[in-house]
Amino acid sequence: MFTINELTSIFPSYRGAADDQILIRGAMTDTRLENKQSLFVPIVGENHNAHKFINEAIKKGAVAALWQKDHELPREIPTEFPVFFVEDTLQALQETSSFYLKKVNPTVIGITGSNGKTTTKDLVASVLQVKFRTHKTAGNYNNHIGLPLTILSMPSNTEVAVLEMGMSQAGEISLLSKLAEPSHVIITNIGESHIEYLGSREGIAKAKLEILNGWHDGTFIFDGDEDLLKSYIGTDRSVSCGFLSQSSVVIKVQELLEDRSHFEVLAHNYTLPIAGRHNVKNAAYAISLAQTLGLTPDEIQSGFDNIELSGMRFEKVDGINGSLLINDAYNASPTSMKATIGIIEELQSRSHKILVLGDMFELGEFAGELHEDVATVITDQISSVYTIGEHASRIVESVKVKHPNIESIHFKDKESLSDHLKKRLTDNTVVLIKASRGMKLEQLLNDLTEK
Repeated sequence: MFTINELTSIFPSYRGAADDQILIRGAMTDTRLENKQSLFVPIVGENHNAHKFINEAIKKGAVAALWQKDHELPREIPTEFPVFFVEDTLQALQETSSFYLKKVNPTVIGITGSNGKTTTKDLVASVLQVKFRTHKTAGNYNNHIGLPLTILSMPSNTEVAVLEMGMSQAGEISLLSKLAEPSHVIITNIGESHIEYLGSREGIAKAKLEILNGWHDGTFIFDGDEDLLKSYIGTDRSVSCGFLSQSSVVIKVQELLEDRSHFEVLAHNYTLPIAGRHNVKNAAYAISLAQTLGLTPDEIQSGFDNIELSGMRFEKVDGINGSLLINDAYNASPTSMKATIGIIEELQSRSHKILVLGDMFELGEFAGELHEDVATVITDQISSVYTIGEHASRIVESVKVKHPNIESIHFKDKESLSDHLKKRLTDNTVVLIKASRGMKLEQLLNDLTEK
């Protein structure tokens, strides 16, 4: 990556053998994991302070450290161990990643959106790696700490960096965009996530558009069906993707199956090995970007054929009695929950369809009505709706009114939910498990899968 002495140009206050040509191969923030030849960055949080773990960091492979000036350096630290003194270790981590990004100088792709950004990141990376040495955000390392760590885990020969950018407050995407300076940016959609902090969908749109603050040179790709973004349709260097004719790239869906989707984009037919109309749009973003970077339709299809999705996103699991479990418990918003329910309703292979839905977080004063609104997409194709959480009961209440023939039950705990659910599982059953990450509904899989 870089040598310790290169850091002296960024952080001029230091002690130890900082002028040596010792190679740095990564950044360490978690001393529970071994990380040879790494730079230890002790992050200070609300409930933790990693400065106290410097001895453990050295044991686990750190060869240098950033150190906040207002913390006393332990006496037992070897005098030759390089330590760079900074005002704030988080800001220094970001500065280090910016330095390394400029040194490697890949084409940077920035991706944000209320829903679908991780799937879009996976699709974009899978397609682009057909032609370029590509690095992408791991999991959802997409915030002010995760994005710098993603950059610092990038191989030095990377040609394209696909960086996911997440947020919960206004100003956060702007910081990430200015740090990464993406050549190309994608906004997947504008949903309701974080409306508790941003007040309205208009506020969410404004926050997502902060990704343009660090954007330069390349293409802005976005959801052409979103009214809050329609003013960008037809603007310089913009590509809008959507199902409506107003978009510059119009998506024509040919067939939606339970394990793949067939569609046409830019006069070429594609097959995506993922279900769902919303994922077809995510694929269109990847196609539009790939064509901008010179990939052929055959190369793009090859990328789709080899897609590897991040965990707990429409993850198919074999359940007891031959049932099929869909684990989509990584996160949830009203938009994503309704889209995923639509996929389950379209499934042809199983006729007994059960929804297990938990609370969606960060909806603030809108939580009740937005949970209730999920019921608007539930049809008689669904056999049972089971909910858990403070607000998810509103889904069941609404379903009972609109579809009294659907078994609708709200549970107070996972144990009773699991016990009831196990009795319903047959080889004709599919179960969708969907909620915000904090609900930890994936724990249900322990009881619902064959031991």
